[in-house]
Amino acid sequence: MTDPNVERKLVEIMRIISESDKPVGARLIADELHNRGYAIGERAVRYHLRILDERGFTQKHGYIGRTITERGKKELSDALISDRLGFIITRIEELIYRADYDLNTGKGNVIVNVTYIDKDDFDNAIDVVRYAMSQGATISSKIAVFEEDSTEFDIYVPEGQIALATVCSITFDGLLLKSGIPVSPAYGGLMQIENHEPEGFIDLISYNGTSIDPIKLFLRRKSTSVLQTFDTGSGKMLANVREIPAAAASRALEVMELAKKADIQGHICIGEPGEEVFYAPVSRGMVGIPVMAGINAVAAVEEAGIKVETLPVSTVVEYRRMKQI
Repeated sequence: MTDPNVERKLVEIMRIISESDKPVGARLIADELHNRGYAIGERAVRYHLRILDERGFTQKHGYIGRTITERGKKELSDALISDRLGFIITRIEELIYRADYDLNTGKGNVIVNVTYIDKDDFDNAIDVVRYAMSQGATISSKIAVFEEDSTEFDIYVPEGQIALATVCSITFDGLLLKSGIPVSPAYGGLMQIENHEPEGFIDLISYNGTSIDPIKLFLRRKSTSVLQTFDTGSGKMLANVREIPAAAASRALEVMELAKKADIQGHICIGEPGEEVFYAPVSRGMVGIPVMAGINAVAAVEEAGIKVETLPVSTVVEYRRMKQI
């Protein structure tokens, strides 16, 4: 049976092909997938297209590209409506499982956000990222840079752009799971900061039942004031909340303290069983752990007037591949 994540990509590729009145090539499909939030390169697209050809859902027209067949149209129309509705939480849970960084050996993968920046703007953007990270805006001051046509870690970089990978706060969920602690991403939200300290969430979006990552929604709304927070001590920054069993709270604290030695930090606190944490609801028998989002440095770049495109919770990258900025 094909991996569910592969099936979602196959459905999205069929959608893209069906929306065109002429054959579509792998490069154009990869570009459009990128626009729709899928970090997938041209080589991977060709692999998926071969699967669709074998199933009779698409037809190849030489080097021109593919069109969707009648069988493919029927398959597309029969695709579950819920395919998108639960996509984000399913994708996050998959990445949590793949995030196998070992705090004791220093080996393994962390979850990253991927931001695409025009080459001409990259130096200025990095200056802002460096400043934001020096102010403690993210969970790690390590980054990875990928040039155009890169095929590393399935990160596709369009022509004329550079991809910047920053450590995503959902990495904490992977560390907790690897330590035997059941974990569930609960909310992405906007945290009010006062006197340089977290005051409380002023807006929350649940990861369940949404087709777009909550953090990406706040980025699109331009809801943050990260740079203002640095200057005045008061503003709005991105954060998220995960839930774990209350019985695992002390072990979770040990894991998070150990993570600091690997430059993975940013957790605010561990809440009390069943009680709100910074105004975020928590399920009975669980505790909430709010963590500042790793993407705050990128939000600062946008606030500085530099145009970027960001895919939160994008993929996993070997942590050793990332360098101190």
